[in-house]
Amino acid sequence: MTQTDKISVPKIIEMKRKGEKIASLTAYDWLLASLLDAAGIDIILVGDSAAMVFAGHDTTLPMTMDQMLYHTRAVTRGVKRALVIADMPFLSFQVTPDQAIENAGRFLQKGRAGGVKIEGGEPMAETIRKITDIGMPVMGHLGLTPQSIQSFGGYRLRGKMEGEAETIKKDAKILEQAGVFAIVLEKIPASLAGEITKSISIPTIGIGAGPDCDGQILVTPDMLGLFESFKPKFVRQYANLAGTIRSAASGFMKDVKSGAYPSKEESF
Repeated sequence: MTQTDKISVPKIIEMKRKGEKIASLTAYDWLLASLLDAAGIDIILVGDSAAMVFAGHDTTLPMTMDQMLYHTRAVTRGVKRALVIADMPFLSFQVTPDQAIENAGRFLQKGRAGGVKIEGGEPMAETIRKITDIGMPVMGHLGLTPQSIQSFGGYRLRGKMEGEAETIKKDAKILEQAGVFAIVLEKIPASLAGEITKSISIPTIGIGAGPDCDGQILVTPDMLGLFESFKPKFVRQYANLAGTIRSAASGFMKDVKSGAYPSKEESF
């Protein structure tokens, strides 16, 4: 692999200009990250969704900086080509811009990430500008922002009402001006996502935001059929690994209990 094969922030921006769709998935460990990277995924997000699909919480809020750094280091060890973006967890960037800068720097320096993702629009613009001004790439996140779930009161569609849609459109422009290189648009009407995508020069990455975004992202355990607690409407399952794993574990258990495993050939 040459240096030009590595996916960079400028490469992601160039993909929008060329009309090339951007494929993104989440990862939380070395093994899965290495598989996604080998498959050619463009952006691997170390998502704070790990709180739910890895640690079993019912929201993303419990994730800490130390936990996210652990997951980020594991992921970056398995990635050679993809751009790795680390989710900044709850309270790692909202308190003060200085704290946000320090924590973003930890993800790049200690986690070896290629950038960070920050949720929120205009209220976070000043903080994002301070981070991007010193050369750290930031991906924005608008629409359904899971760290605001307590104020939203649930995971409902965002941007359906005209006032809320206008705010999201305005926030997209503000984030672009603040220096983000891309924006995740989560669970908003497809027409709104398409309008935003056309109105800004940086890529939009959709999750439940229709086909007109510049790219798409899914939570990998959802896509693989591993996470069964609930299935969002926008998730397409490309496998049913939960069933495969249960079947494999059941087969192992039966062979152990019957004495069929290990065989003479599997013994020293």
